[in-house]
Amino acid sequence: MRKIKYKFEVPDMKKVRMIVHTDCKNEADDQYALVHHLLTPKFIMKGIVAGHFNRTSGKWGDGCTARASLLEVKKILELMDMEGICPVAKGAEYPLDNEQEAVWSQGAQLIIDEAMREDTHPLFVAVQGALTDVACAILLKPEICERMTVIWIGGGAYPAGGWEFNVSQDIAAANVVMKSQVSLWQIPSDVYEQMEVSYAELEVRVQPRGAVGEYLFRQLVEFAAGHPDNPWPSGESWCLGDSPSVYVLLERESKSSLYQEMAAPCIRYENMTYSYEVANRNIRVFRKLNVRMALEDFYAKLKLNFS
Repeated sequence: MRKIKYKFEVPDMKKVRMIVHTDCKNEADDQYALVHHLLTPKFIMKGIVAGHFNRTSGKWGDGCTARASLLEVKKILELMDMEGICPVAKGAEYPLDNEQEAVWSQGAQLIIDEAMREDTHPLFVAVQGALTDVACAILLKPEICERMTVIWIGGGAYPAGGWEFNVSQDIAAANVVMKSQVSLWQIPSDVYEQMEVSYAELEVRVQPRGAVGEYLFRQLVEFAAGHPDNPWPSGESWCLGDSPSVYVLLERESKSSLYQEMAAPCIRYENMTYSYEVANRNIRVFRKLNVRMALEDFYAKLKLNFS
């Protein structure tokens, strides 16, 4: 198994435990974020959860999208020669029916087990899709809320909210998390959309980097070519919108200009807008990103490990 090596070391006291939750076969940028997490030495990888995208299941079929994500996660690990680096678990295949009833999944159990483990390194769960498995873990074992921080790529722009893909996959789960006591760092759509890249940039900086770099580039351009009638993507660029879940743990936490602390909203089922009628606990909402640092860190780690 490949070991990542750099000419610098991260002090043990600055490392964090990491679980990555990814709907890795939904489209084409999830794989980039997964690779970035795996190449980041600050993260002690404790698991990868393959999530569903069942409301837009497409060719995968109803109830089969988490399995599709699972196979894609395993493919990425194989291409990186990093199989066995951490447990890989399949999440729930369907969104929640309501905010009260949990559905057990291997992914939810992995989150529970790691959250309940005694370890001085703080636990982060980076969710790049629906919050289904995190919500189920909270409903099944509420005491985990005080033992982890959830980083969620999702939700409409503040203050109004509105339609956003990851929310649309499971509104009930998003509300479970918003109404819980878990520490939540949210990266909403207008912020993660700052991670815009061009295909030419990816061809130069990603495609030459071994089997995994070639695959990352090829699967993205092939996915885009398969949606010629869709106004998104634009034809020559993409948004690596899941990658900020790495960046927010690399940047100095003292840079409070990047985020604001605010009351967690509830999410309306009819239109996914935010409601502030219930006073939930405060969450951290990111307002901007250092895109240069985020992208260059990814490109550099790829080059150093797959030159």
